Amino acid sequence: MSNRNPYGAPKTNVTRGDVAEDYGEIKVLSAQGRLGRVRYIGYSMGLSLLIGLLIAIAAGAASVADPTVAILVVGAGYLAMIVVQFLLTIQRAHDMNVTGWLSLISLIPLGVLVFWFVPGTAGENDYGKAPPPNTTGAVVLACLLPFIVILGIAAAIAIPAYQQYAQQVAEAPGQQLE
Repeated sequence: MSNRNPYGAPKTNVTRGDVAEDYGEIKVLSAQGRLGRVRYIGYSMGLSLLIGLLIAIAAGAASVADPTVAILVVGAGYLAMIVVQFLLTIQRAHDMNVTGWLSLISLIPLGVLVFWFVPGTAGENDYGKAPPPNTTGAVVLACLLPFIVILGIAAAIAIPAYQQYAQQVAEAPGQQLE
């Protein structure tokens, strides 16, 4: 029999205080901290699209002056994209309570799927407090991924089919539509 007093005060925290202290801080461009799965996918998509857009604008502006400068701009942009992806992947590895060196697995084809499907540790781990709950923006960015994949597959099918159709129309001898 336990000697717990049934009439004593509860020994748990039942107050509704500020819950922000229970979560770690999000640092996007850092190798420190933790990043959850949805936020990892969303930030990867969002930052890749943003950097890709900046690369296209900068390369377009640089190609007017000199094509070799445009090539250097594109190379620097892709290097920046790789660095940002590795920083996000290191944080995702920390969320799984493993070292950031596991991010090198993303160099293997489809190795990044490990970071998509393996859940993070609940609560605090060796690398810090748990990441905060996902925001609507992170969820929307993560949901863009399937749409971009489907759009890419549709474009890969539709563009060659349209080119073949346009070529057949151009080669038709003297036929005009009425």
